[in-house]
Amino acid sequence: MSGAVVSLKNRMPGARREIDLAGLDFGNCPVRDMMQQIGGKWSTLLLEVLADRPYRFGELRRMIPDISQRMLTQTLRDLQRDGYIDREVFPTKPPSVEYSMTELGRSLYQPLSQLLNWAEANHDAVRAARSHFDSTDK
Repeated sequence: MSGAVVSLKNRMPGARREIDLAGLDFGNCPVRDMMQQIGGKWSTLLLEVLADRPYRFGELRRMIPDISQRMLTQTLRDLQRDGYIDREVFPTKPPSVEYSMTELGRSLYQPLSQLLNWAEANHDAVRAARSHFDSTDK
């Protein structure tokens, strides 16, 4: 795809910017890197829950019964590693742990919530389109 140039809409309505695809490093793409984490099966759900208020591990486990304890732990660690959530340990016996959204997480959640609202509003239409495609594409 050498020399290919794509015109993309800029953030401002009607504005466009040109990107030379030959000059992009797809192995180090910031969008792909970020979307890989937040696009995980449980990450978006946990961000949605933690946007309301901090929760303790046990509360999160009860709120999302389909997630295994191991997967919940790993997903929380991944979100913490990326700076979206904080983990605070309280010196109780036994120690209790609380997770909360960071400022970086809140800045991510703002546009993410628009996508979540869009997905909820358009889920039936997307499912109908898939069904139509699947029934006509033989």
